[in-house]
Amino acid sequence: MKALVWHGKEDIRCDTVSDPEIEDARDAIIKVTSCAICGSDLHLFHNFIPAMEPGDIMGHEMMGEVVEVGSGINGALKKGDRIVVPFTILCGECDQCKRGNFSVCERSNRNKDMADKVFGHATAGLFGYTHLTGGYPGGQAEYLRVPFADKTHIKVPDSLTDEQALFLGDIFPTGWQAAVNCDIQPTDTVAIWGCGPVGQMAIRSAVLLGAKQVVAIDCIPERLSMAEAGGAITIHFETESVVERLNDLTTGKGPEKCIDAVGLESHVSMGQPDTLLDRAKQMVMLESDRPHVLREMIYVCQPGGIISIAGVYGGLVDKIPMGPAMNKSLTFRMGQTHVNRWTDDLVRRIEEGQIDPSFVITHTAKLEDGPDMYKVFRNKQDGCVKVVLKP
Repeated sequence: MKALVWHGKEDIRCDTVSDPEIEDARDAIIKVTSCAICGSDLHLFHNFIPAMEPGDIMGHEMMGEVVEVGSGINGALKKGDRIVVPFTILCGECDQCKRGNFSVCERSNRNKDMADKVFGHATAGLFGYTHLTGGYPGGQAEYLRVPFADKTHIKVPDSLTDEQALFLGDIFPTGWQAAVNCDIQPTDTVAIWGCGPVGQMAIRSAVLLGAKQVVAIDCIPERLSMAEAGGAITIHFETESVVERLNDLTTGKGPEKCIDAVGLESHVSMGQPDTLLDRAKQMVMLESDRPHVLREMIYVCQPGGIISIAGVYGGLVDKIPMGPAMNKSLTFRMGQTHVNRWTDDLVRRIEEGQIDPSFVITHTAKLEDGPDMYKVFRNKQDGCVKVVLKP
């Protein structure tokens, strides 16, 4: 089969690889009908996340048709079922899964010993996302093996198109969880840094959850326009002061809730000197991540407020103002998304017309065009916000 394969920093190729096979009774094989390039894939593209190996298949946003099931599926899936595959692999039986904490499933990371050493305790297995999370082949491919498939799936109603359903596997529940973590009240201002795909979903989630006003911060005109269309007040951080605008919009109090939809690769610019220092530290391996957004959120957030982190961080950050965070009584909520905790509600909202997640798609291409589309997405060329690939 054809698949997008990691060969090193900024080197993604469309290769011919072995077809996946059933390896366990709870496995299923799907024929991928749609997959997408995620912002967190760029962290792998840039080799900022450790434990990638040449030959690893990329991708953790995918859906398709079940073509084979293992003997232990016990009727949970059958051939011909149309499913979205969440990026988190869950057993459904461990203590964490029973609590709904699916992204920290205790059984699905097959490289648990390695992850224990790096994280202290292992997190769940993830598709297409480093050997620290199991080294599972990803879904930017013609076919995919789904472990624990009786639990690791989301059935797609016939009423939904691929484009409407695909993002149930990651960016829609990620944006939703980021907003839910804010405990949004009707009097709240919610400020969201980053208007990429997750930021766009967080904007619309905060609106659906009843925020008084939503403020979106970015520097890409097309993304700011999309945010504005979703109901946000926008701030272009290269031409305006984020601190001054947020204070103006909140009568000097600051936003009650702040969402980081950027993560470890904050934009580097002359107007943000800390990002230049972070980039220099990355180059000499004194720091792995650029946490400008995290610093700015701590500074501007209203005392007693909530910091919600949806953007992925990979390792070590520096110069985090913990003194202001502690003295302002800020609450931090973060984590990889517990996808299946939210999907029943989100499917209902799509079916009822409250939201159509396909709005975020700007580019659709063939799988073999994937290596070029990684660069288009990375460089934000041609107004690119979200790329969907069709194997």
